[in-house]
Amino acid sequence: MKDALAIHRALLEWEILHEIVRLPVAMTTADELPKALGLPAERCLVTRVYACEGGRAGESVHAYEGGRAGDGVLGRDGVLGRDGGRRGRRFLAGVIVPAGRRLPAEAVRRAVGARTVRPAHPDLVNAVTEYAAGLVCPLLLPDSMPLLIDPLLAGGLDTDDVVYTATGEASTALGIRGGSLYALCHAKPMDLLPAASLPSPAVPPAPAPAAPSAGEPETARSGA
Repeated sequence: MKDALAIHRALLEWEILHEIVRLPVAMTTADELPKALGLPAERCLVTRVYACEGGRAGESVHAYEGGRAGDGVLGRDGVLGRDGGRRGRRFLAGVIVPAGRRLPAEAVRRAVGARTVRPAHPDLVNAVTEYAAGLVCPLLLPDSMPLLIDPLLAGGLDTDDVVYTATGEASTALGIRGGSLYALCHAKPMDLLPAASLPSPAVPPAPAPAAPSAGEPETARSGA
């Protein structure tokens, strides 16, 4: 599993200024960074991981089968194949947000062009990212794993501001300039506004989906 030492070695190789901070208390998730560091949430970044199905046709994705990850496409029978079938594609996507903030699953679904999106199971996060679930760092992720960033972060922080993120470990955090982090992870700002569309006069608008019950993970599905 990846940890602070792996991140530190990579950043030294890339000649990027950074610091590995020893936390006074152990965390269970990166959302606890503001409390552990005594910093505002916008300085503490969390990488949320989503399980997506039905990627854009012809798109290269990091597919997974159960708890095992691999490059390719999952067919509807659950076997990795090369047919490029839209419905069978399953992949993970990451979204960088301030600690404590969660973006609508529908916004993530639109951004990655998936048919359905839901928070990824911890075992799957561990297998694909090689970080402990809940403590994922936005660096050293698979190249084929789409990585997005909350537009409030992308436009709201000075590139010289130091931000902090998890390292895969419960007792350490990575401190790095925001500009350096964003350049290294190649995260794309999300568009939180839905695409404009005109309803068909012959077909009434579909009713809005019911809100998920308490404790149930939010899942976004396309109308296709």
